[in-house]
Amino acid sequence: MHDDTAEPRGTLTIRTLAMPADTNPAGDIFGGWVMSQMDIAGAIAAVERAQGRVVTVAVEAMTFIAPVKVGDVLCVYTTIERVGTTSITVGLEAWVRRNRLDVRQRVTEARFVYVTLDDNGNKRQVPKEA
Repeated sequence: MHDDTAEPRGTLTIRTLAMPADTNPAGDIFGGWVMSQMDIAGAIAAVERAQGRVVTVAVEAMTFIAPVKVGDVLCVYTTIERVGTTSITVGLEAWVRRNRLDVRQRVTEARFVYVTLDDNGNKRQVPKEA
């Protein structure tokens, strides 16, 4: 876990606006929507490292720290934590900018695992870094 006053860890990979259509009856953004955005960001990072196709195979950890509200700008940061023979583990942090201001708050952190695939859908080795 990281201190909420700290800066985001990793590379800003996606930024999107939380909209009213993504809320639960209490007016908070659904956790599943946040998880989906994090999976997209993690896949972007994994594809770049794998230099090709990946699929999500596991969510090793996911902690919801604070709610996301309508109008928040959700920013997802990624860090490649581990590269195996055919898998890549990506650490993710989701932060929001409330009311589109520069005040940021960490709302979710997670660790997703992706497996690299070839064009036929078979596992392939992760290439060495260039």
